[in-house]
Amino acid sequence: MKILILGGDGYLGWPTAIHFSSLGHDVAVVDNFLRRGMATELGADSLTPIRSLHERLTAWREVSGLEIASFIGDLTDPSFVDLVIREVRPDAVVHYGEQPSAPYSMIDRKHAVATQRNNVEGTLNVLFAIRDLAPDAHLVKLGTMGEYGTPNIDIEEGFIEIDHKGRSDTLPFPKLPGSMYHLSKVHDSHNIHFGCRIWGLRSTDLNQGVVYGIRTEETELEERLCTRFDYDEVLGTALNRFCVQAVVGYPLTVYGRGGQTRGFLNIIDTIQCVRLAVENPAEPGEYRVFNQFTERWSVRDLAERVQRVGGDLGINVTVEKVADPRIEAEEHYYNPSHTKLLELGLRPHLLTDDVVAHLIETIQRHKDRILLGPIAPKTRWDPR
Repeated sequence: MKILILGGDGYLGWPTAIHFSSLGHDVAVVDNFLRRGMATELGADSLTPIRSLHERLTAWREVSGLEIASFIGDLTDPSFVDLVIREVRPDAVVHYGEQPSAPYSMIDRKHAVATQRNNVEGTLNVLFAIRDLAPDAHLVKLGTMGEYGTPNIDIEEGFIEIDHKGRSDTLPFPKLPGSMYHLSKVHDSHNIHFGCRIWGLRSTDLNQGVVYGIRTEETELEERLCTRFDYDEVLGTALNRFCVQAVVGYPLTVYGRGGQTRGFLNIIDTIQCVRLAVENPAEPGEYRVFNQFTERWSVRDLAERVQRVGGDLGINVTVEKVADPRIEAEEHYYNPSHTKLLELGLRPHLLTDDVVAHLIETIQRHKDRILLGPIAPKTRWDPR
């Protein structure tokens, strides 16, 4: 296939691009280096030393003998998006090309507006370009489980059957996003659903949980192919932050009561899920939603796991509860469905002690690159 990866320089986009290339697909990537710029703005950096996109593409060519085309530009520029779609003529468009951080979107008005503009406007441009220039292309969009929030009922995969006053219908599952970032993803989902219903586009919306890990079959081939590892309070995940705190001897900062529960999956499974969606495309006019995660963990669970594994590695790890900077339920019901990808053949890679140990050992190898300032929580949902 001809596969276009939007956000192909990012944490997930880069490993996805080289994976599809390794399978023999004709791959092109698009990026405007927003994620790199955000890290610079925040005084943060990837723990792993990542190369420029040009160096990565060169390394991939040298290692595999395969070429990946690249386009540098912004999805909020409609003429650029049209140019790329016209030139690539993709069979599938894998869309990672968005601002990916909830805390970043909540810093202030400027960051909230920038998040909404980048994510929503960029996706709209992609939809119009596909409609006009590649109407048979299958859009595989990375959404988030955060669109649903934490309702006190079971979460279905995208849609729910409703009986109301003697009538019934299947409608999109209600959304309760907890940040401006998650809200932008809700807008994306509505716009994509509209494009499928009204224009006959085909799309799979992957509502993804929290991703961990940096090791894939392709990134392990050569050091220059590694992906990024963020650990600061804005771009990093709780698991990454806890592992770094363990290595530097800081208490693990559990927000509030620590009962915040989310879906998680290994980066290997993210790529596996995207591949399954691409290889089993939606029909024309079909809008599918897959809940993309393999396990559920609370923040407290993660801290206890890191503390135990750290102890096994000879590290004395302590845990400290801090005031939650977010507006969120710190204990709640959470039971989302996730069967559709399993039915397509997903084989989960679970969060074992060995996986956590590998993260800690990776951090120890790059300990001299750790920046302590950006780790502590500073971004507050309610700044009063």
